[in-house]
Amino acid sequence: MCLAVIAQHAHPAYPLIVAANRDEFHERPTAAARWWPEGILAGRDLSAGGTWFGVTRQGRFALLTNYRDGRPRDPTARSRGELVVRALDSEAPAREILDHILASGDRYQGFNLVAGDAGQLHCASNRDVRVVRIGDGVAGLSNHLLDSPWPKVERTKARLRAVLAESDIDPEALFAALDDRTPAADDALPDTGIGLARERFLSSPFIVGDRYGTRSSTVLLIGADRRVRFVERTFDESGDVAGDVSETFELRAD
Repeated sequence: MCLAVIAQHAHPAYPLIVAANRDEFHERPTAAARWWPEGILAGRDLSAGGTWFGVTRQGRFALLTNYRDGRPRDPTARSRGELVVRALDSEAPAREILDHILASGDRYQGFNLVAGDAGQLHCASNRDVRVVRIGDGVAGLSNHLLDSPWPKVERTKARLRAVLAESDIDPEALFAALDDRTPAADDALPDTGIGLARERFLSSPFIVGDRYGTRSSTVLLIGADRRVRFVERTFDESGDVAGDVSETFELRAD
């Protein structure tokens, strides 16, 4: 993912709400979300086998964003998508598995990894090498540390707060919050070492480009009634909808 907003215990009907965009090169082969044999609901990166966002039937979810700091790409680095699978496939508490992941964090390029369930969400980054607990309320993450005030993060958090004012949550309202294609003003852009033109191109919550852009948006709603709704919407190079995957299930205790 390259943008995620999270509402934890911020709505009476939904202990956990997540809305996220995955930005990627259009040529990178990807399979739409489905249930894996491991009991994970997620899309799959067909190049390296990992994923960027997933949830289990027990309610643990995990997502990953790349950390952008202008460092050259390391061709020997392991795929960051495997970290989401590790976080979801483990029975250890989220903080414990994230500590283990950070212990070998130098094997990967820069990442942020969020994992856990409602009330026990944690975020780890191999750039500041620590695990932080995500508190109740609204949090946001892009290609820097948790809640770094990038324009796309602050704008999408504000739109999520507006959605939370409704008595019930319509997934379409969350997709609308993610579908913001307006670039940030130049004087508000971060400087991550990639140049002004690239910073500007990447500054909108939803990115449209011939080679690189927002490939999918994902909405996850975990209800107080233990019902889970997962919707993944995919997009083509023009930013038009290419397909939807929708799954509803009840949390299992095991």
